[in-house]
Amino acid sequence: MKNFKGKVLFLDRSDINTDEIIPAKYLTESSKEALKPFLLEDLELAGFNPRTDIKGKAVIVTRANFGCGSSREHAPWALEVNGINVVLAENFARIFRQNMYNCGMMAIELPKEQIDMLFKKYSGKDCEIEVDLAKSIITVAAGSDKDQLQVKIADFDKCLVEAGGWVEYADKNY
Repeated sequence: MKNFKGKVLFLDRSDINTDEIIPAKYLTESSKEALKPFLLEDLELAGFNPRTDIKGKAVIVTRANFGCGSSREHAPWALEVNGINVVLAENFARIFRQNMYNCGMMAIELPKEQIDMLFKKYSGKDCEIEVDLAKSIITVAAGSDKDQLQVKIADFDKCLVEAGGWVEYADKNY
């Protein structure tokens, strides 16, 4: 099972699409590793620099409709190869969300009020998030500030994450 804790990259924008996550010109790459340097290179967001802001991050907190646009597994792969295995958002494009779980990663939906609280209280700080899959709890911490959020993750999605993704799940169960 992958690591579901670490430092947070806050992306304060809705509708970040798969072309911004990994530009289409890189879809001919034959390995996940080849995607690594290009994650979010086309994302236009004030104050964001993909060359310096991604390294060392394991979790993304963002707004609504993350992963919209073209359906492609390359978007979760580009996150995964950069060590990002969790994305928290108000909601996700359906195919992107399922591709995350199929890769053994988590796309966790939180109510707008909780996302707003995370941005207000933790953005701009040295923030870490840990997901306890068994208890369905997210722990958010920065300095002396700490919050725990209960989340809903479907049983089958938990099975995919625990197995390491769809292929591993299928190998064990079919």
